[in-house]
Amino acid sequence: MLTRNPKTKSSLQILQNSVKWHHMAHKVSSLFDAYSGLLSNESMILAVNSSFVDPLLQFESQLKIIESSFGMLVVMPSLDKVKEMGSNYEYIEDVENLYHNILNIYENILTTLVSKDLYKLQILKEMLVWMSKDSSYLQERIMVIINKVLRFTVRKVRKYISVDAPCLGLLAAELSLLCSHEDPSIVQQASLGMCYLLYIAQCQNDIGTKKPTNGKSHSLQFPSCDVEFLPKEFQQDKSKIAQRVGQTLLPSLLTDFVRSLLMKVSSPDDKIASDAASILIFTLEFHAEKVTMVSKIVDAIYRQLCDNNCMKHVMLQVITLLTCTSPKKVIFQLMDYSVPADDTLIQMWQAAGSEVSVAPHVLKTILLILKGKPGEIEDTLTEGKRFSLDGTNLMPLAASQALCTFLPLGSYKKAVAQFFPQLLTTLIFQVFYSSELKPILKDRTLYAQDALRVLLNCSGLQQVDITLMKENFWDQLSEDLCYYHGVCFIAKTLSEYNFPQFPETLRYLYKLSVEGPRRSEDTVIIVIFLTELLNNFFQDPLPEEFLVLFTNWINDSNPVVSRLILHRIVHMSPIINKIENVSSILIAILDAFLSKDDTVVLQALLTLRRLLNELDKVTYSLGTRICSSYCPLMDHINGGIRSMAIQHFGQLVRDMGQYTWMVNDVVLEGLVPLILFLEDDDKRVAEACKYTLKICTSQLKWSTSRFLKDENYSFEMVVLNICNNLIISHRNHITDLTSDTLGFLWSSRTYLKRASVILIGYLAKSGGHLLLSDEIEVMLDVIERLLRDEDPMIKELAEITYDILKKIAHKLTSATLKQNFQKFLKLFYIKKLKPLYNYNSPNGQIDSPTDSKDIKNDKAL
Repeated sequence: MLTRNPKTKSSLQILQNSVKWHHMAHKVSSLFDAYSGLLSNESMILAVNSSFVDPLLQFESQLKIIESSFGMLVVMPSLDKVKEMGSNYEYIEDVENLYHNILNIYENILTTLVSKDLYKLQILKEMLVWMSKDSSYLQERIMVIINKVLRFTVRKVRKYISVDAPCLGLLAAELSLLCSHEDPSIVQQASLGMCYLLYIAQCQNDIGTKKPTNGKSHSLQFPSCDVEFLPKEFQQDKSKIAQRVGQTLLPSLLTDFVRSLLMKVSSPDDKIASDAASILIFTLEFHAEKVTMVSKIVDAIYRQLCDNNCMKHVMLQVITLLTCTSPKKVIFQLMDYSVPADDTLIQMWQAAGSEVSVAPHVLKTILLILKGKPGEIEDTLTEGKRFSLDGTNLMPLAASQALCTFLPLGSYKKAVAQFFPQLLTTLIFQVFYSSELKPILKDRTLYAQDALRVLLNCSGLQQVDITLMKENFWDQLSEDLCYYHGVCFIAKTLSEYNFPQFPETLRYLYKLSVEGPRRSEDTVIIVIFLTELLNNFFQDPLPEEFLVLFTNWINDSNPVVSRLILHRIVHMSPIINKIENVSSILIAILDAFLSKDDTVVLQALLTLRRLLNELDKVTYSLGTRICSSYCPLMDHINGGIRSMAIQHFGQLVRDMGQYTWMVNDVVLEGLVPLILFLEDDDKRVAEACKYTLKICTSQLKWSTSRFLKDENYSFEMVVLNICNNLIISHRNHITDLTSDTLGFLWSSRTYLKRASVILIGYLAKSGGHLLLSDEIEVMLDVIERLLRDEDPMIKELAEITYDILKKIAHKLTSATLKQNFQKFLKLFYIKKLKPLYNYNSPNGQIDSPTDSKDIKNDKAL
């Protein structure tokens, strides 16, 4: 059953009194109207309260009825005025009873609602709001009813297993302001109400926890209903209110308390605004760490400041206090507005940066934001976020602009020195990112550049900035399409002035490199910046740690990074030459030969050659491996790579001339492609082959060079001379050379098939007695396929080679007889060959589209 206030009379008594009071209704009509109206409203509220209507709709309908009843109460005359209308004692007693019954009915309605759901304490908050809108509504009798309901709630929550009263924060904000009211009676009632409210909040905190029994608990004592026992600490003491509220309310409720007061600061009533500001500041000074939803509070402050209808200094002080406890949340929110920042936002930045203690945390948060790339599309946009350019992220631009405000602050001097490497590197990234968005961002791209200049000037590097300005660097940087040169120039200028932050900057760049930047373009910038610093500061051998980085970068998945580090290594060759374990870099460069990106392969070839020119000859212990790595590139799809690999192969053979025991095997390994690509359609490749063959044949002490001169050049004579020399000095390699040549017979390139057919013929003729019958059969099968080739010259050459192989096969009676015969011939058999083909090389073809297509087909095979 619903509990009624014991002071409220029974229905029968009410009916009797209604008849009794009817005769004086014309004198106190407002009381009678209120009485009858409240009875009607009570019936409707109780009916709705017992229904199965949606709770939200139920509350909204009940609140409308309560507001209607509230309107009836506030227009009632005071009890003293009503008594003055009476002429005798009986009349006065009846009117007084009617008056109290009206109040009791309203109180009974509220207690009935609250007894069922503590959420409906929200109604008390609404009543206080209604009273704040009209000073005539603020009456002691209404405050007494609110306190009676709160006292009733106190008794109820003592028995509850769980307490859920989400409106306590908002209710506390309204009551706290009334604790400083000019009317002492209102102050007394509001203070008593605060006491009841905080007791409820304390019960809410204590649910599920063991209450302390040592007598040292901060729990409020249950207050007496008598005025003389009222806790005096809440009356006109905003500091005590703030301490108690912050200590007692849960974080979510305290946040409601703070947000409510924040709105009151904009009140047109100066007294309310001033009191709200004082309590708000005290609360945040004592308990700002408990406040949640900081971002929404900051946003509310920004909007109020923009509307210019609040106390600016108070709002900015709130920003300062919130930054002290929640710097990350505040800064993220402050960076989430349109760019460029307006004056209001800049003032908020200044307020956030006014405390020395949080400067490191603020800079950390800004650095975190600056990890983002301006213009990047956000995967998911949080509701309520404000982005400056559709769905793109412009927070890094705002953060760059904010640094122009934060860095010069005196309170940030120490923090700027602490985070100089991170700020320097990050801003260099941002300048690069912004330069990519010039068409979209226009003038807003300069914020990162401005911040970088401010950083230099705040870090004792004014001369660096002056030098950059004299060189017109900043203007060129905003226009230069190749930003990488700008990064290099900054590093070089810093080095020239021997900037004192070098050690920590170097450590940070190394740390960033090891951890791995978020974007490949970041790696490019780090490579440029780090290598330039190392090149300018290190005259001694490069530290081993950086050597590992270099080897990793050489084979980075991003070809730009690989190409760049290979290029930078060239410029660092003097200090790399002093590295004890330089072979690790050489091996990494050889691995880069396998890259699918032609530009990387070309740069790797150039870098390796430059290092080999600089390095001590002891490093040629890797000579065999290096030469072997050149061989596959001699048949590369790119003519430039083919020619360079062939030429560098020859240069390495020349440099290793003193290592005869090593060089001869190396030369023979690359001999077949060097011969065949003499016929390459690309003149660069053909000339490279001539150059390298002169070196190689000279190393082997062969007389082939004269046939490689332009005036004497004949492909067939070169092949004939080489094969004759092979018979004399390296007959054991003829079988391997034959096997290598057979691989090229499958090529789709015409010149390779022609050259291979001729070389196979001469190798077979010179070393046929060294071949097994099975090997001859394989060669016959391959040549037979070429007898049907579309090119008439290939068919003609293949016929000659086929006949040669047929004659050799006929002479081989058995494998056993051949093996015995070989041992004898190795000692005595030397017979020089004569021209077999009368072959003349075609002239004038250089990399036709057909040949390029043929090369690709070869690779597919």
